[in-house]
Amino acid sequence: MLSTDRAPDIRDIREAADRLAGVARRTPLLEAPQINALAGRRVLVKAECLQRTGSFKFRGAWSRLSLLTDEELERGVVAFSSGNHAQAVAHSAQLRRTPAVIIMPSDAPAAKIAATRGYGAEVILYDRENESREDIGAALSEDRSLTLVKPYDDRYVIAGQGTTGLEIAQQAKAAGIEKADVIVCCSGGGLTAGIALALEADAPDLCARPAEPENFDDFGRSLIAGEQVKNAKMSGSIQDAILTPTPGDLTFPVGQRLFGPGFAVSDDEVLSAMALAWRWLRIVVEPGGAAALAAALYRKEESNGDAVIVTASGGNVDRAVFERALKKVKD
Repeated sequence: MLSTDRAPDIRDIREAADRLAGVARRTPLLEAPQINALAGRRVLVKAECLQRTGSFKFRGAWSRLSLLTDEELERGVVAFSSGNHAQAVAHSAQLRRTPAVIIMPSDAPAAKIAATRGYGAEVILYDRENESREDIGAALSEDRSLTLVKPYDDRYVIAGQGTTGLEIAQQAKAAGIEKADVIVCCSGGGLTAGIALALEADAPDLCARPAEPENFDDFGRSLIAGEQVKNAKMSGSIQDAILTPTPGDLTFPVGQRLFGPGFAVSDDEVLSAMALAWRWLRIVVEPGGAAALAAALYRKEESNGDAVIVTASGGNVDRAVFERALKKVKD
């Protein structure tokens, strides 16, 4: 059985890149002069919204599921997620021809629930305010002998997300950027930690920094406190993809060592960032996937340098929310 309960090292990330080759997409680093002008510096956007299943989560899910044994494939997998990890695990399970059970909050966007079912997964809904997805997942894993695929506290999931950082290091160099903040949409910290570990090896002058919703910036507050702190509540922001109770046990030590200070952005700022990404980059970004761009645009005084790199980490957005975002920027 694989040991998943430690953070990956750069060798794990490079091995994940080998397993993802020919399966995951190498997403572009996009730039628009209009966004640069608004931010007052170069803003390069890593468009993971163009990844398979519409988010970076496919990298981590495939990295983990590609290592399942024949016996584990026969039994199946279980995961919990508000939507992006759910879809990524469901699709990876579909590709590997193994059953998948996905635990999702009942208030998750309808498009994400429908897409997860569309990949053939069994979806179980829960109340995120009064029930623990971790407890439900652990019980299902034991009762049905399913392999639990955690969204961020898993060595091989983090390694898969870290392949984003390998690409950023290469693409930043090609763009002539040697020193910059890399602002990452952050929930439990799997993507931010994976990117930070990759940058440490391949681009040490690029600094990973988490971007989170206002009033749900548990990672940023934890970095200041020097210990894991929890959010007071688990709902109340449209940035559903990056709402988690507290930093991950594996990701927080990485953050303490490698992350720069965090950003907290409002829902209104995220909606405006979504509209600008569509208008000038022609990409569709969901609220939680636009937090990093919002930080670059509306927290520019908190970042130094002539350039900043941001992740557009997901594009799975309900039509009504996207239409609401488009109204933020007039033609």
